[in-house]
Amino acid sequence: MTTILGQNQYGKAENRVVRITRDGDTHHIKDLNVSVALSGDMDDVHYSGSNANVLPTDTTKNTVYAFAKEYGIESAEQFGIHLARWFVNSQEPISRARIRIEEYAWERIQTSDANSKFIGADEVKHSFVRKGQETRVTQITYDGQNWEVISGLKDLIVMNSTNSEFWGYVKDKYTTLQEAYDRILATQVSGRWRFNWTDDEQRMPNWEKSYEATKKHMLEAFAETYSLSLQQTLYQMGSRIINHRSEIDEVRFSLPNKHHFLVDLEPFGLKNDNEVYFAADRMYGLIEATILRDGADARIPVDMTNL
Repeated sequence: MTTILGQNQYGKAENRVVRITRDGDTHHIKDLNVSVALSGDMDDVHYSGSNANVLPTDTTKNTVYAFAKEYGIESAEQFGIHLARWFVNSQEPISRARIRIEEYAWERIQTSDANSKFIGADEVKHSFVRKGQETRVTQITYDGQNWEVISGLKDLIVMNSTNSEFWGYVKDKYTTLQEAYDRILATQVSGRWRFNWTDDEQRMPNWEKSYEATKKHMLEAFAETYSLSLQQTLYQMGSRIINHRSEIDEVRFSLPNKHHFLVDLEPFGLKNDNEVYFAADRMYGLIEATILRDGADARIPVDMTNL
């Protein structure tokens, strides 16, 4: 039986790098998990074991740490762009680099100790607590000519305690769910958005400001939409991002419906007036969709876990 080599890549995954920037007594933290995948002229290493075109994965790891020192980490996107450009432009056998980054956010510890020499504006300048909200993610792909930057977040849990209904749905002999005219709507947001930036340095987005603004529009849409379905809320979240952020052409969300069921308190002689709920962690409904700028093509994979 004849076989041939198909699509392939290699690299060093999950390089944890923490970069401290010291501005006098005030420190700034960037905490990243960086995965590098390289593709190119790699037939020989698969067919014969020849490593003549192979940049060791240990070298890719070292490059991550060296670049953290040389370039600093202004943003996850900018750091990934530096890495992707270097691997493709410095190694002839490498024709494509894919950099995936997770960013873990930290915030300063607040204190009311006015006597501490480290205090400024009620903040300890070098003490941080890990934020318990979302993980920021980005993927940068470069083939020597074309860039693709997809950023986003995961594990951001949000809830509306009212202004949500679910009724008028299809019913058959297996349907037991009761219609709801005032329910909790909660989900754990995984979202990705694709930038229309190509390679024009003058048009490169401010990645940090773009992320914060995109997240803000997403949360505002979630909070302000009177929801008749989670699908409706998802569409409003994506539409608001597209309409307010000109640098973004595509948004994809995966929203598990974190169900909250009213507890039956009648056996105890108590009335449950939308006050006490059972929070179910599984099973759950899973709502997924892509929202596009008119005329744009869909490119974000349906299975976002592969980003």
